[in-house]
Order: sequence, then C-alpha cells, then structure tokens
Amino acid sequence: MTPEFKNGLRVTDEPTMEIAEMVLNKVNKSLVSMIEQLGVKACGISGKDGGMLKVEKKYSKGEDIGYVGEVTDVDTTLIESLLKDDFLPVICPIGYDDDFHAYNINADDAACAIARAVNAEKLAFLTDIEGVYKDFDDKDSLISELSTSEARTLLESGTIGGGMLPKLNNCIDAIEHGVSRVHILDGRIPHCLLLEIFTNKGVGTAILSDDAEKFFDSDK
Repeated sequence: MTPEFKNGLRVTDEPTMEIAEMVLNKVNKSLVSMIEQLGVKACGISGKDGGMLKVEKKYSKGEDIGYVGEVTDVDTTLIESLLKDDFLPVICPIGYDDDFHAYNINADDAACAIARAVNAEKLAFLTDIEGVYKDFDDKDSLISELSTSEARTLLESGTIGGGMLPKLNNCIDAIEHGVSRVHILDGRIPHCLLLEIFTNKGVGTAILSDDAEKFFDSDK
C-alpha cells in the first residue's frame, strides 16, 4: 500500500484502518506479554472496549484525512474496574464515533485524554529522543524542566518541529487539565522512568505548571 499524506498527516482510508487496528492489537498483546514476564498482571484492551474512547472525525486544515479520530470523551469505568483488581490496563488507541465506526487515534492524544480523565498524577511519553532541546542540533541544550509558559514560548519561537510539536502541545494541555507533571523520556535508555523520577536532574524533560516547584535549577 502506498501511504498518502495531507499536511504531513497520514490519510487513513478503510483498508489502512483495518491493517492499523490489526497491528496495534498485535503490539498491544506483545506489551502485555512483556509486562506479565515482569510479574505484573496486565490486561490488553482497546478504546472500543466499554465505549472507553469516544471520538469525532479529525480534519487537517479542513481536509478529510479518513478514519482519524479526535477524542471527545473518555469513559473510565473499565479502566477503574481493572485497576481496582490490580490489573495494569494496556490500551490500544482505537475509538468509536457516534455511529460506532472505528477510528485510529494519535497515541499521544489518547494518552493525554486518558490521563486527564483518570486524574493522573503523572503522564510520561516514551519516545526515541532524549527530550526537549532549546536547539535540537546542540545536544547539550537539553531542557530538564519546563513550565507551561516556557513551553509556549518555545513553541512560538519556531525552533520546535516534527513530532515534538504536537507532543509538547499535549503536555501543556494535560497540565492545564490537572495532571501534575508530564515527562518526555527516551524509551531507549534502560530504567528511564526510574532515572527521571528518582534523580534530581532526571534524564528527559519534565513539564509542569507555572506555579509548581522546580526540582532542578538549570541556571546553576
């Protein structure tokens, strides 16, 4: 299949949607297996299960990009039931619209919406870069902590691009909807979550509200 893009976003037609759902469910069960091997009870579910993720069609600058959904509502009933019985939910980012058509959801968008809905204390994005840089070409310019206002200034500066742009916007949105801290981490680093949370400087970038106390002073 030849991928089609509009404004940098992949168009998801019906055959692509079918393949995407198959692949996402396969990845989901692989993650469940890995977690179970670590001794944690896990349950792989889809945003379709229990009507968890309700979506509407997402457009790119007014253009139709197919079966790509924007999350409009999160029903946390199934998530809460699993957590109550000590199961870790592993959620595939597929949702329904009002007519029960399946839509692919950007994974960051889905994670952000779920974090807000469950009143999460922390949200962590595992990616393939170290975090947010003042200058991406200067690897010494990694920012350990960013307030939401500083993040907006960085976005407006035009130095942020690619996949980090929507990710940083999602971070700001999560903070403004009650999530205490959001972390952008390099998932290739062993134990990156532990290093970020339990060391002063951490290994990635933490985004926090303007009035939150910073753990690391980048000026010192």
